[in-house]
Amino acid sequence: MTRVWFITGASRGLGRAFAEAALQAGDRVVAAARNVEPLADLARKYPDGLVPLPLDVTDRAAVFEGVERAVAAFGRLDIVVNNAGVMLLGMLEEATEEQIRAHFDVNLFGAIWVTQAVLPHLRAQGGGRILQVTTMGTGGGFPMVGLYAAGKSALDSVSEAVAMEAEQFGIKLTIVQMGGYDTGLFTTGTTMTTPDPHYQELRDKLIKMWGDEAGPAPDTAAPVIMELAGLPEPPRRLIVGAASYDMVQQDLQERVTKYHAWEHLSRKAPG
Repeated sequence: MTRVWFITGASRGLGRAFAEAALQAGDRVVAAARNVEPLADLARKYPDGLVPLPLDVTDRAAVFEGVERAVAAFGRLDIVVNNAGVMLLGMLEEATEEQIRAHFDVNLFGAIWVTQAVLPHLRAQGGGRILQVTTMGTGGGFPMVGLYAAGKSALDSVSEAVAMEAEQFGIKLTIVQMGGYDTGLFTTGTTMTTPDPHYQELRDKLIKMWGDEAGPAPDTAAPVIMELAGLPEPPRRLIVGAASYDMVQQDLQERVTKYHAWEHLSRKAPG
């Protein structure tokens, strides 16, 4: 059966890779992005399968209108991929209020608006899939990317709630915790804070630790998403990336060890 995908942030990176994989599988795609010009080649290649949709996910009214246009284009939505995201890179003290609010407008509220807009349609048709693209780093903060992790962690939590709220309608939601891929997130998708010299030593250490490796190509993650979308009973959470899976498992073990170390203090309170 031909499925209809609605993908945000579809003009580059993971969103583009997911859109191409879906089209190659014979599915149809509504590809939403602020700038849809990079999708022109796909639109020519798949004139009956792709609908480029200019959309700013931070505009709630525009999101609801865009979802209506997406449904009108192909008559239904089967798989919704909340992929649009940006990076705010810098120490918390350095970030301005404007930068922080703009960051959460995309990474958290944009995904919430899309989810709100698609739920009535998925419920009315008796089901569908929502894939919330977050990150393997939502288990905790890390210097310079704390606000990015915070927005994605919040999306993780609200998505857990939505999954339980919507499952009665046949809607299945998976939190897709992506590893590091060469998506352009740290270049075209990044807002940099103005460096504070007090943090320069830490900043230098982090930059050296991260190195210049951009990560695997986004299309290497697409087969996982295609398989996930076809599972009759998909997982609530899925880490995408072998190296990332290992890192998360190690982090979880270390966290449990730290909790155990202070169990005696935790148990002094009755709650």
